[in-house]
Amino acid sequence: MSNSLFSKEMQDQLKELKGQLNKGRDTSAADGDNQKPTEPVSLLTQKQVKRTVKQLDSEHVDDDKVLFMQAMHGVNQLEDKNVRSVTGATKTSKPDAATLSKRAAAQGSEAAELGAALSDMQALLNPVAAESILSYKQPSLQNKVFTQLKQGKLRWYDAVDIHGCTIEEARAAMTQLLSQAKQNNETLVKIVHGKGSEAILKTCVNGWLRQLPEVLAFCSAPPKDGGNGAVLVLLKKSKPEGE
Repeated sequence: MSNSLFSKEMQDQLKELKGQLNKGRDTSAADGDNQKPTEPVSLLTQKQVKRTVKQLDSEHVDDDKVLFMQAMHGVNQLEDKNVRSVTGATKTSKPDAATLSKRAAAQGSEAAELGAALSDMQALLNPVAAESILSYKQPSLQNKVFTQLKQGKLRWYDAVDIHGCTIEEARAAMTQLLSQAKQNNETLVKIVHGKGSEAILKTCVNGWLRQLPEVLAFCSAPPKDGGNGAVLVLLKKSKPEGE
């Protein structure tokens, strides 16, 4: 008794198809033009038959797989409209320094007032090296909180990259970022100033932030957030209206 799960009728059909394939392969033009050619079998059916016959000959037939292939013959995969394609999708990004500086110039108000209060000369008179680590805190800030800031344990909310900016653009972008943070009641932001050979922007950021009473502390970011090419800035909490 055969171990195959195929019925005898199915095995006979497979043998008949195999015979048709062999007959078609052996047929030549020498048999004459009046001979009716063997009806061709579709390519897909040939592959299925060859694979199935090979499995029968080796007596290692995966019956479920073959039956599944027979059942799925001619079935086309339908597009799943419930799956959202990410091809061509645009990722929402934070406003860059140019956008923030233009916004500050257009809106004026608090950001412009912050920028007007900053002294570039005071900042530039205290240059910092490209690889130096920035660190500053107001005396009122708890040492524990400052340690958490330096270790990168506090979550920052928003950021701006001022690479390639002029001093004026960098100042406007930074003050606009701080103004937006205050409006959104965000207490921690990141400024990516880079290093550069002369570290001009890094020197300016270091000097500007020290002039702002809204800044409780700042320090160079941990490696995962830009290292000493960026600074994390801790701001005072905004007071509720009416106080």
